[in-house]
Amino acid sequence: MTISPLRIAVIVGSTRKGRFGPTVANWFSGHAAHRPDLHVEIVDLAGPEPVSAALAAADGFVVVTPEYNHSYPAPLKAAIDAHYKEWHAKPVAFVSYGGVSGGLRAVEHLRGVFAELHAMTVRDTVSFHRVQQCFDSEGRPTDPAPAEAADTLLDRLAWWGDALREARARTPYVD
Repeated sequence: MTISPLRIAVIVGSTRKGRFGPTVANWFSGHAAHRPDLHVEIVDLAGPEPVSAALAAADGFVVVTPEYNHSYPAPLKAAIDAHYKEWHAKPVAFVSYGGVSGGLRAVEHLRGVFAELHAMTVRDTVSFHRVQQCFDSEGRPTDPAPAEAADTLLDRLAWWGDALREARARTPYVD
């Protein structure tokens, strides 16, 4: 039996002018694209396209978020709250960035929000501390550690994505 690749939506959670999110999301998506078990699509909240169809079609999500004032951006919260069933029984992983905390406080806030939406958050994350210093002029990390962390995150996301996709196919998720 041939199983189609998991559809992963990489959500760019910041919409601010001059944001660094697209650099992080592009690197992560390029890294994930090497995996034959995943089909990755960037969903940019600052883009003109509606996100509903991309979220509904996804088997899992990677939220790329900065940390603003010890939490995550308001446009990300609005996008999360504007949808409900799209998140149900699907895994959500996080790639965060920021200053000294690397966006990890934003991730901790998001875990509670996604739990309320019946999503399964992946424990392993990728975090960029002092993000401006972490990438070269080509948009590549200057340290190999994020790629290793991304591999672990993707392994966990794929495991949960497969398990939950199979479970949703067998028994529709009802809350």
